[in-house]
Amino acid sequence: MRDRRDRSGWLLLAPTWLLLGVFFLAPLTLTLVLSFRQRGVYGGLKPVENLGGYVASGAFLSNYSRSLQEIYLGIGWRSLWMALLTTALTLVIGYPVAYVLALRTPRRWKDLLLGLVVVPFWTSFLIRTYAWMFLLRTEGLLNHLLLGAGLRDRPLEILYTELAVMIGLVYGELPFMILPLYASLEKLDRTLLEAAADLGAGRGSVFRRVTIPLTSPGIAAGIVLVFIPSLGQFVVSDLLGGARSMLLGNLIQNQLSVARNHPFGAALAFELMAAVLLLLLAYALYMKRKGEEVLL
Repeated sequence: MRDRRDRSGWLLLAPTWLLLGVFFLAPLTLTLVLSFRQRGVYGGLKPVENLGGYVASGAFLSNYSRSLQEIYLGIGWRSLWMALLTTALTLVIGYPVAYVLALRTPRRWKDLLLGLVVVPFWTSFLIRTYAWMFLLRTEGLLNHLLLGAGLRDRPLEILYTELAVMIGLVYGELPFMILPLYASLEKLDRTLLEAAADLGAGRGSVFRRVTIPLTSPGIAAGIVLVFIPSLGQFVVSDLLGGARSMLLGNLIQNQLSVARNHPFGAALAFELMAAVLLLLLAYALYMKRKGEEVLL
């Protein structure tokens, strides 16, 4: 009887494992195998005539060793610090917004304001990025207002700079920080805040020693949801940064499409995926230690 139940359980799980295998494990395995190959003279893949010698010579790791060159490490470092800065800025901006929405906004206005946070999702991210191009260019709305008000005598050159990329990243990822913070603050037990105040703690002390620790799962979820897409972003840096601000996502996209060096692009993509998976593992372990369900 127990064996029959075990078989039934495996049969129920079979569709899930099939979907994971087809849409996750199989592409990941193909990317890993492709990263060990070498580019052909005219693109494509270079044939491997002697597999044993190819492995023994270490040639299968040539793409990974190439990714450690100074130029690529510089691109990786730029991607990392811009992703970290984007995450920090969205947290600094998003936490007060989520706090006010969850704890200070009357119920009749809460749904409306929360809907305004979600409104950007109703429009294509690509269209919203193009809108920022029209706002930030030298003949755009921002410079038009500054020149019209007499605050500037020449247009600001913001477009195609790292500042423009940062503005686009923060704008695009901000809702992903606000929403998990709001969910965490919304279920906060307010009696704990009142008890801390009754015991003599000031507002700053209550916020630092009670509110932030109790909402740390939401903070962790927001950090993961913002940092991961920021690290692999290429649309914002391509449109708002141009050739002056190449990130890892742009490098991978260029290797797969323009340079037609699929093995090197696959190696870079696999390294990025490995970093993301390690971050997700760290987040899952953190949530398990906190006794919370993983929000991803």
